[in-house]
Amino acid sequence: MNYFNPDELRHLYKPDSISHKGQNGKLMIIGGSELFHAASLWALEIASRVVDMVFYASVPENNQIVEKLKEQWRGGIVVPREHIEDYIEEAEAILIGPGMVRSETIEKHKEFREIKDILALADEGEQTCYLTKYLLEKYPDKKWIIDAGALQMMELSWLKQLNGHVILTPHLREFENLFDLEPLSMNVSDMAVKYNAIILLKRNIDTIASPTDAVLVEGGNAGMTKGGTGDVLGGLVAALACKNDMYLAAKAGSYFNKKAGEALYRKVGIYFNASDLAQELPSVMGKL
Repeated sequence: MNYFNPDELRHLYKPDSISHKGQNGKLMIIGGSELFHAASLWALEIASRVVDMVFYASVPENNQIVEKLKEQWRGGIVVPREHIEDYIEEAEAILIGPGMVRSETIEKHKEFREIKDILALADEGEQTCYLTKYLLEKYPDKKWIIDAGALQMMELSWLKQLNGHVILTPHLREFENLFDLEPLSMNVSDMAVKYNAIILLKRNIDTIASPTDAVLVEGGNAGMTKGGTGDVLGGLVAALACKNDMYLAAKAGSYFNKKAGEALYRKVGIYFNASDLAQELPSVMGKL
């Protein structure tokens, strides 16, 4: 398996000098929970630096946090979850999962016709499961990036309807649980073919596979084991996917993320966090 060639970065979309607001990417982020607040905010932090518009849909407490940040963050709209469908058609890509919780006891057999009925469920893990299922079934032609809680609660059969318009971003344990396989590069490639999906396996050397190709992306350091760095990566990949080929978005996102971690290491060693990573990425991306 070959390593990612940075020359591919020249194929990334670059906004035209005469473009106007809204032409350079619109992303929806669905994430967060009463338990986890920061994860979806890290994804939002980097995504808002890449695309023109972010529609951010979380639980009420997270939405309130973002509303308070609007003086610094003007590149998006806070969307109550019950109104997701009012904006989802406009979004070019959808990131679902960062900060959403899972549940161990769901049978995954219920059917829902309206989002309001899903949001009425008492168990947030059930909400994660059925909201993911509902949206994937209703909007199969969107570009989907499935991460964290949504990835942990989904069924592989849900991927069949997406016609390859999906990136999965598991870490090692999530890959094992989802596919019941060891997180080996050859297994990543096999599952990408079997489920017609792009898979970005997050580890010290990332494996990114599409149904027709696979590469390795090396780099990074131990500072990137901290919580939230994967959420930054998810937000970055999703933002890039808005205006780019999805496989290229996954490869470039992995490469940028690791290079930003290396840049931080040169400054402070391993003593940085996810917010530092999100703030470092624009400089690194501009140089590369």
